[in-house]
Amino acid sequence: MAAVRAEDPEVASFLDKEAARQDEGIELIASENFTSAAIRAAQGSVLTNKYAEGYPAKRYYNGCEFVDEVEKLAIERACKLFGAEAANVQPHSGSQANMAAYFALIQPGDTILAMDLAHGGHLTHGHPMNFSGMLYKIVPYGVSRETETIDYEEVQRLATENRPKLIVAGASAYPRSFDFAKFRAIADSVGAKLMVDMAHIAGLVAAGEHPNPVPFCDVVTTTTHKTLRGPRSGLILCREQYLKEVNSKLFPGLQGGPMMHTIAAKAICLKEAMSPEFKTYQKQVRINAAKLAAELTSKGFRIVSGGTDNHLMLVDLRPKSATGKEVAAILDVAAITVNKNMIPFDPEKPFVASGIRIGTPAVTTRGMKEAEMVKIADFINRAVDVRSDEKALREIAAEVKAFTRNFPMPHF
Repeated sequence: MAAVRAEDPEVASFLDKEAARQDEGIELIASENFTSAAIRAAQGSVLTNKYAEGYPAKRYYNGCEFVDEVEKLAIERACKLFGAEAANVQPHSGSQANMAAYFALIQPGDTILAMDLAHGGHLTHGHPMNFSGMLYKIVPYGVSRETETIDYEEVQRLATENRPKLIVAGASAYPRSFDFAKFRAIADSVGAKLMVDMAHIAGLVAAGEHPNPVPFCDVVTTTTHKTLRGPRSGLILCREQYLKEVNSKLFPGLQGGPMMHTIAAKAICLKEAMSPEFKTYQKQVRINAAKLAAELTSKGFRIVSGGTDNHLMLVDLRPKSATGKEVAAILDVAAITVNKNMIPFDPEKPFVASGIRIGTPAVTTRGMKEAEMVKIADFINRAVDVRSDEKALREIAAEVKAFTRNFPMPHF
């Protein structure tokens, strides 16, 4: 940071403010986490200077002998960690990983069966304003109105009726486990390929805290941040038979030069995920999520589907006569960060939403456990109760800042 302060004080001031925001507040956005110092160092390393279009030993640039070894290490670790036959570590993001996977598996105009964004899916699973909805015929599936969990019989019915070329499982706001064997059986029954986007649950999968989709899938995509606690980037795992298509669709199909500094950070992230400490961490992430969901329920909030099996929960705010937009904004004042989120069958518009999405990866990285989840639930409940009183909200923020001082930001 000293070099940034000397060269560009304006940028440095905003970096300092963001560091303080992360340090002093409670971070509950389910897709965010705090990386290790080693990962941050790799992303700021000399590898940011190197162009390396192509793949190891098949580059369009010279001078790639060392970045080749870094990329090979990342590929090897990805395959070992998740039990995959092959991997591509070059995607700049999860969205680009998904795009490359679609291009490798099917043709534009083909039918995809994927989870509805309004029920927990992702933009790249077929939203009409996203490339996926523009290029493919999308048939959405959702959750049962009664259980708010995936209705596999309905997925089978839709598959039989529409004969998709590809079925996509995975979500960005679904608090329950996926039955990948059922998805595989449904795909096989209609001759479809199966892809899983495990961006949110990859860390849990790596640690054995969620079933692994890799044995059941043709292709698995993920981000490397969120629960995996690495750099903001993407990753594709696949069967060996698809690797050539995946590689060519990503480069030169979608991207130019890979970000070798980020690939180095991914390699470190994947090594960290093999450690016993990481397994302990992921177990605590799930314990914390279950505890926080239970505490919020006891205070009159409604948890979608009645609980959580993973790192996140959807909180229905209608029992509190509030909206997601309103509560996310007032929690900002109280130094607690969440995001507004639609709930299944939401009567509100997406930009308003009836719910918020809460996740425990970041607070667990700071060392918080069950007792702290009780405290966090209390902060949230009190903030919602006094949401029209800014002075009271700022008093809660002062309490939050005193609370977080007991859990320093990670420096591992």
